[in-house]
Amino acid sequence: MSDDMLGRSEASGARTVDAGELEALVGERLGVSPWYAIGQDRIDAFAQATEDRQWIHTDPQRAAEGPFGTTIAHGYLTLSLAPVMTSDVVAITGVRNAVNYGVDRVRFKAPVPSGARLRAAVDLMRVRPRPGDRLEMVTKLTFEIEGDGAVAGTAETITLLQLGA
Repeated sequence: MSDDMLGRSEASGARTVDAGELEALVGERLGVSPWYAIGQDRIDAFAQATEDRQWIHTDPQRAAEGPFGTTIAHGYLTLSLAPVMTSDVVAITGVRNAVNYGVDRVRFKAPVPSGARLRAAVDLMRVRPRPGDRLEMVTKLTFEIEGDGAVAGTAETITLLQLGA
């Protein structure tokens, strides 16, 4: 991905792949992102931005007595990290721009407690041509919680890549 593709540069340590090489990589794991801290400040900021202030996310005292013993991240907070985690893994050259086209098969499998760290394994599921010199790229992200190896969730993200320099 170029600087335009998901907002990261090749300097981030991402694997560099030319758009023309993507089809040959279908079915492969592209890589695993670095860990991201999911602290209470991040959870609170997400709650503020989305107006989802349910106590299980934002009230540490009440959540301590709740089912998880602590506050937990919103499932959509985990999902919102998909673009940055993907761009940490792969930089695609030969792309003028990229847009998020959608998400399929989202599952939130385990709660992410405040203070945990997450990363995502990124697998290339499908690449197909689209009209207008574009490619549709589908990646599956598997979000892992550090320490116990629990899968916090999975999602298939769809990105439209506009080919060109």
